Amino acid sequence: MALRDVRMARRVLLAGGLAATAVGVCGLPAVAAGGSRRAAAPEIASTADWQAREPSSPVDVLDSKPVKIVVHHTASPNVDDTSQEAAFALARQIQDFHMDSNGWKDTGQNFTNSRGGWLMEGRHQSLEVLTAGDQHVQGAHAGAENPVSLGIENEGTYIDTDVPEDLWDSLVLLCTYMVSQYGIEPGEIYGHRDFMATECPGDVLYGRLPELREAVGAAAGRAVVQPAVWPLLRPEAAGPSVTALQLLLRAQGVSVPVDGVFGPQTQAAAGGVVAAGGAAGVSCYATRLPEPGLFGGSAWAGLTPVLGQGAGGDAVRAAQVLLTSRGRYVAADARFGDRMVAVVREFQASSGLAATGVLDQRTWQRLLG
Repeated sequence: MALRDVRMARRVLLAGGLAATAVGVCGLPAVAAGGSRRAAAPEIASTADWQAREPSSPVDVLDSKPVKIVVHHTASPNVDDTSQEAAFALARQIQDFHMDSNGWKDTGQNFTNSRGGWLMEGRHQSLEVLTAGDQHVQGAHAGAENPVSLGIENEGTYIDTDVPEDLWDSLVLLCTYMVSQYGIEPGEIYGHRDFMATECPGDVLYGRLPELREAVGAAAGRAVVQPAVWPLLRPEAAGPSVTALQLLLRAQGVSVPVDGVFGPQTQAAAGGVVAAGGAAGVSCYATRLPEPGLFGGSAWAGLTPVLGQGAGGDAVRAAQVLLTSRGRYVAADARFGDRMVAVVREFQASSGLAATGVLDQRTWQRLLG
């Protein structure tokens, strides 16, 4: 059977629920302990298959399992050539760019998925290590998350265009296999922008991540808890999230207006936070120019302190603005008093969080999201 036929057959089998049957591919049990299902390995072309260069230095193989999957788009043209030959050419182009322009030792991401749905190993040894399921090849694709995450680059730009069906099907298969091999929770599938200040993986693909988590969870027989994530602010954005950012910046001693508009002065101040925290997100293949004026990802974490009863100041005001915008009015008096504790508890309970009355990271994310 041809490679393409095998891949398509596996898509049909997965969609039809083969993994839920008593016996899976190659006679292996399809249902693992705890009710999760063992996923069949999708066809993935190795670095040898697409004629990769050797890394400039040995890749880092960690004696630990990844706990997250990070989805990217290459930010390259949405080409019509969906052949395997075109996919292999893309893999070589990405490697050349990452090594020759970025100065990296090898391709940044662990795996690449073409518009035709051809899955390919990215960084060397990623495939053999994934197959073994007990180590992790550290990539260069999501900043501080690299030691704990697998990166998947999806060919194309998905800001206002949907992904091709073949690409989507292969993405579901690959993520399901990763979840099966490493025990990753389906809710731990993220977009690049969740950790860094970047448009990646585009609004459309990013908007489908909840659907991806559910599809992977269903295929793997795992429950899905959708994660709390940070918002992405773009130039001239306006609203409570921007007001909150401005107040959080002021709490750090940064002089910015509190007008609820993500204008030049606020962008400049926020950009300093992004740079200081290493949250700039230019690492996808065709994102060869900076993405100025964006604020998101882990940069938020550096501005959102844990706050409880008795706290005060502009950070508390930021939380009060957000709570009021969520229909839970509390005076913006910069004081974390009894009323504030009660409102925070109410919000947490309604958001599926532990009702502690303390503003922690997950509560900030739910308020801002």
